[in-house]
Parts: sequence; C-alpha cells; structure tokens
Amino acid sequence: MRRTRLAGALTAVLALALGATGCGDGGGGGNGSGSGTAPARGAAATADRVEPLAAPATPRLPVTVPSADGHPVTITSTERIVPLSGSLNEIVFTLGLGGKVVARDITATFEQAEKLPVVTRSHDVSAESVLSLRPTVVLAESTTGPAEAVAQIRDAGIPLVVVKPAKALGDVGARIDAVAAALGVPDSGTALGKRTQERIDAVRKGIPARGEKPRVAFLYVRGTAAVYLLGGAESGASSLLEAAGAVDAGKESGLTKDFTPITSEALAKAAPDAILVMSKGLDSVGGIDGLVRIPGVAETPAGADRRVVTVDDGVLLNYGPRTDQVLKSLVGQLYGEGR
Repeated sequence: MRRTRLAGALTAVLALALGATGCGDGGGGGNGSGSGTAPARGAAATADRVEPLAAPATPRLPVTVPSADGHPVTITSTERIVPLSGSLNEIVFTLGLGGKVVARDITATFEQAEKLPVVTRSHDVSAESVLSLRPTVVLAESTTGPAEAVAQIRDAGIPLVVVKPAKALGDVGARIDAVAAALGVPDSGTALGKRTQERIDAVRKGIPARGEKPRVAFLYVRGTAAVYLLGGAESGASSLLEAAGAVDAGKESGLTKDFTPITSEALAKAAPDAILVMSKGLDSVGGIDGLVRIPGVAETPAGADRRVVTVDDGVLLNYGPRTDQVLKSLVGQLYGEGR
C-alpha cells in the first residue's frame, strides 16, 4: 500500500503539471535559455522510437494471469490492445505487438505510437474512450484511476490486467515478463528482458572509475504549475543514479519520502554537484537561467557551476526496454569530456 501511495503522489503531481502546462508528450529541447554549461538533449535522440524484437512471437492464447490488484484474468485475444500508460505502451511495442495496439496514454512519446488516440492523461483513464475502441485486453498500472473507471471497464467484460509499478532497475525484467505473459508471448518477454539487461550491463561496464562519486539531486519542476520538488529515496530516480555511479543527493541527505518541496535548507543539505531534471521541466522554468533562480539552487555546487543533466520526460522513470538509453545518457552527461 505504501508503494501505491507514493506512486500515486507522483501521479498527482504529474497530472497537475500536465493540466497546467499541456506538457505531456515528452518532447522538448531541454537546452533552455541559459548560458554557460548547457545540458545535453540526453536520451532525446533515441527517445522518439522503440526497437521491437527482431523475431516477435505469435501469442499463444488463451492465458490466465494474476493481476496486481488480486484478480485472476483470462485473455483470449490480443487483437486490440489498450495499454494505459506510456511505459506499458513501450513494452508492448517492443515485444513486437505494436500493430495490435489501438490507443495510448499521453506519455507514450515514441514515434510508432504518436498517431494513436489518447485515452488517458497521466494515469487518469476515460472508461468511455477505452470502451469505444472495443479492446480485447487492457493493461493498467497500479496507479491507474479513477477506480470507478477501471471497474467500468471490467464490468463491461474486458480483460484488464494491472501491472505492478517499477521503481528500480531490478524491476525491469519482472515488468516485461508480466506484460509478455498477459499477451501470451512469454518467450518474447524472456528475450526482451535478456536484451535489455545485457544493454544495461554494457553501459554500466563503461562507467569511469572515480574516487569520489558525483552527488546528483533529482528535481521535479513545472514552472507554470508552480511545482518545485526535490526527489528523495522513493522518487524512482535513486536506482538510476546509483547505477550511473552517482549518489542520490536527496536520498543521501535523509529524504526518505518520494518528493518534498524545494527549500534552500533542503538543497543546502543535499549539496548536489549536478542536478537531474526532465527536459520539459527545464523548459518550463526558462532553462538553466530560470532553474538557478529557484530559491537555493544557485547556492549549491551544481547551481554555481550550472551543471544540469536532462533526460526526456517520456523515458526517464519508465524502467522498461529503453532504460539502457536513459542510463547511457546520464553517464555521458555526468562523465563526459570536461567533467
């Protein structure tokens, strides 16, 4: 229950930001208007497409699988798949079943899905929109809501499988396996999990040895929504930062929750050498110039050096088949030439 509440807290923040800014497509430059050290586009160059398996399997159906909300679910057809999050869309397409997907979440940012109708907005699902597409199976997150909409889809007789959220690198394989099992392609899930892990391992092997690990603070900011948060142990970014050979400055400073409002005191205690921010978040505050005007940021080592690391919104915390790209981007920006 605690994990669900924490995930729900970030979902609420994302929903607020999306509603206030219209920023939900995960694009955006991230270079802002700042001078000095400008952030790289990070994962943007590869974030607009997914790479399906070369030899996707044909679904073996029917299958009965456990749903994370306690319901056993039997799936008899995958002809019309509706994944209710960007991350789930990404997994389905990468498994090679993208041609059977008939809808997307607003955070499904990659090119193959961009023309699909949108049926959710940051986990807030429209049951009517989903049902109008006549799905044969729906994939949801533990944080998908409202509960009444989820129940309405189930009551209509549509098989709906809830997948546990991923909060760390160790969850990637299990999440892929859960989606693959629900769609009757367990062998494809095994192959995709193996490919993903091998790519993550390859990135980690290339991390340069450093005597002192860089301290990185994850800030979730949406300027037009007045949302300014500092990530802690449960933000979802800790595992990525630690895998990149860095220290999660918020977590290390004692922040045990997911997010806490940014204050000068909290930032001083975290003392980050670099700041990680989503690219649209950086755009929303006016680039690096705007970021360092947030109280307390300029006084940190990261703010003084204008050292900002950006990754596109649509991939940063997905913990899916493109996690190696996110990790590679973090490593490149943290340890690139001149760092």
